[in-house]
Amino acid sequence: MSKFSLTPKQIVHELDKYIIGQDSAKKSVAIALRNRWRRQQVTSDIRDEILPNNIIMIGSTGVGKTEIARRLSNLVQAPFVKVEASKFTEVGYVGRDVDSMIRDLVENSYAIVKAEHEITVHEKAIEMTNDRIMDLLLPPLINPDKDSDDYQRYLKTREKMFAKLMAGDFEDRQVEFKVQEDGNTAMMQIFSPLGMDDLGMNIQDMLGNAMPKKNKMRRLSVTEARVLITAEESDKLIDEEKVQHEAIRRAEQDGIVFVDEIDKIAVERGGSGPDVSREGVQRDILPIIEGSTVKTKYGTLTTDHVLFIAAGAFHMSKPSDLIPELQGRFPIRVELENLTEDDFIQILTQPKSALLKQYTALVGAEDVKISFNKDAIEEIARVAFEVNESVENIGARRLHTIMSKLLEETLFDLPDEKTKSIRVTKSMVTKTFKDTMADQDLSKYIL
Repeated sequence: MSKFSLTPKQIVHELDKYIIGQDSAKKSVAIALRNRWRRQQVTSDIRDEILPNNIIMIGSTGVGKTEIARRLSNLVQAPFVKVEASKFTEVGYVGRDVDSMIRDLVENSYAIVKAEHEITVHEKAIEMTNDRIMDLLLPPLINPDKDSDDYQRYLKTREKMFAKLMAGDFEDRQVEFKVQEDGNTAMMQIFSPLGMDDLGMNIQDMLGNAMPKKNKMRRLSVTEARVLITAEESDKLIDEEKVQHEAIRRAEQDGIVFVDEIDKIAVERGGSGPDVSREGVQRDILPIIEGSTVKTKYGTLTTDHVLFIAAGAFHMSKPSDLIPELQGRFPIRVELENLTEDDFIQILTQPKSALLKQYTALVGAEDVKISFNKDAIEEIARVAFEVNESVENIGARRLHTIMSKLLEETLFDLPDEKTKSIRVTKSMVTKTFKDTMADQDLSKYIL
């Protein structure tokens, strides 16, 4: 089955490999993703009228909101961008250009499509690259007499050198060649301290290809030159117009925008000052989510069928504090649950990228085997849960802090010729956090 036509159950099954619990949220995003495929199968005019059911995920930090959205996009290689709603406002005035989220989405889509096209031309690009490198190592003769002995000797020499090039004999040889550089690089460096999006318009989009490309001589090893030359040859072989058109199409039809911290722009009705600013940001975002046209350097995109997933903790506010028009654009609301000790145990051990597997790989790089007793894993989970309860609940991110503290000395001491294996026990965990857990202020500072 194509990755674009996974059933909701198959999508949830894939998400289960990376995210523990949160079944309701997984189910909602799986349906939303499948509905996109279903809409593509509709042949009547009504297809364009079928809009995505955008989702608001409500839950504390670290419970998996971002991870669900990110894994969902990775699952189908969909264009994906994460933005923070709070970045669109600064002390009473609208800050970042809200259209930038769509431009970022198109940039991501373009990168995906371009990478796919590069694969199709890779072999030809490598062939052309090797020819160019040979020309650098042994420049071609100018207006040669192809019947002359000199030309025949040149061909034989080139043939021998090419064989050595293919064998890797010239990888450290220095070559000098021209590299194309964008003429607007210096211009971008002038503006960059200001922050491109803070200017209210993407200067790079505005400049586009207006600034001419410049050639600069570079002296590099063959290995380094091959990377740059292959990129240039790939660009020559790729139909840029086709890539841009596909990038826009895919962003429109498959794009996912994850709007985090949307609770930070929610306000109680009748507010003033910064509240007015936050409501202004909501009204700026609203047209993008309702469906609007955004100009990008790759073309014009309509946002009607982009899937928006918003998320927030909503500790100090609630979804109903958003303006009614914006609420209406997020019909699906899912509440994520806080993580328990059992969840922490599963997060440590079960996912493909489980934290214990990560540390096992890191320590293994030093040719040292590390293992964790079952009761040690349970103690790590208990410590993480208790610190979250007593200090501040940051969800699964607390496990990263705990593991970093627990293995700090071990990771500092390695490599050590005497150490070939390490076993993490419950007593080791208890000893590491005994004093910290007893002192709440110290716990707050360290963990």
